Amino acid sequence: MSQTSRLAMPPPLSLYIHIPWCVKKCPYCDFNSHEHKEAQNFTDLESMYVDALIKDLEFSLPKIWGRKIHSIFFGGGTPSLFSGKAIQKILSQVRALTPILYDAEITLEANPGTIDTNHFEGYKDAGVTRVSLGIQSFNNTHLKALGRIHDSSEAKKGIEIAMRHFDEVNLDLMYALPQQTLDEAIDDAKTATSFNTQHLSFYHLTIEPNTFFFKHPPKLPLDDESAVMQETIEDILSQHGYEHYETSAFAKPKSQCQHNLNYWQFGDYLGIGAGAHSKLTFHDKMIRESRYKNPKQYMEHIKMQNMIESETIIHENDLVFEFMMNYLRLIDGFSIQSFEEKTGLNISSINKELKTAIDKKLITKDHEMIKPTLLGQRFLNDLLSIFLK
Repeated sequence: MSQTSRLAMPPPLSLYIHIPWCVKKCPYCDFNSHEHKEAQNFTDLESMYVDALIKDLEFSLPKIWGRKIHSIFFGGGTPSLFSGKAIQKILSQVRALTPILYDAEITLEANPGTIDTNHFEGYKDAGVTRVSLGIQSFNNTHLKALGRIHDSSEAKKGIEIAMRHFDEVNLDLMYALPQQTLDEAIDDAKTATSFNTQHLSFYHLTIEPNTFFFKHPPKLPLDDESAVMQETIEDILSQHGYEHYETSAFAKPKSQCQHNLNYWQFGDYLGIGAGAHSKLTFHDKMIRESRYKNPKQYMEHIKMQNMIESETIIHENDLVFEFMMNYLRLIDGFSIQSFEEKTGLNISSINKELKTAIDKKLITKDHEMIKPTLLGQRFLNDLLSIFLK
């Protein structure tokens, strides 16, 4: 029996709902997204997919009996392609089938090119409490290079509409873009902070396999130039009251993303929808599972109640690395108590690895907490490799 069986109780549980369609696949995107441009046929597709999601949740209930949902996240693809009515139906069924915390954060990702006032009114009426806007840049040249369907003015208009409807709004941006200069990165950061949203995410553009950019690499800033961009952006956001709490996440006080925090704190999550992933803890094992990625194939398998394409047990040898891969993204690190509660392992089992990381000045450790140093944050992959078995 794996040592994970020593877990006294499962961690908090979140629900992830995947909407797989988008208007146009971006050249850097490696998420499970599929272009759909035929608006006249989308209503029927939306209805069929909503029904499939509800069935997916129904079939998954035995795995989460008695557990409360702490947060819900609609990701994509582009969830804002779906109507408020569709989101309402999904959330109504989630509430009917599972217990949800009364103040649960419910986030929906939106593309500025697919939203208007009616969309946001519908989402708010459905129970969405937080919107995450995929801005990426305010520079039209960079937006075009990134294959985005919106321009800078549409991005700004989308932010203003979102802020009229929601108290909690996140803006997703990227830096180290093709041929981006430091001044242009600074302009994006300053423009983002000017809206004073509660949350900002700044991601370093990375070229992932199975993307257009991987096959046709653009000219990107050098590593040293990207590092300067990162440090400068962090300084600007700090000056405007944003706390840097995770590698790419910045929040005003009490506005950290609870859903993503649960990921990073090695919590559990049930993922429903095409290509969705889950991590679930039981009394005797911890598993990861993934659903069929192709939306049509996923909906066909839902009819047969076998939407799970793969399921794997997280073995003890992988457990430490998986824990570190999540928790060490957090600027504040983790408590020794959290490590032992969420892995079922004693902290002494990784003394050798911790000493190596301390000697390399990648972490600090006291009797309660383990934190990545600034060097550890900058060279996170090097830090994580120490715990890879």
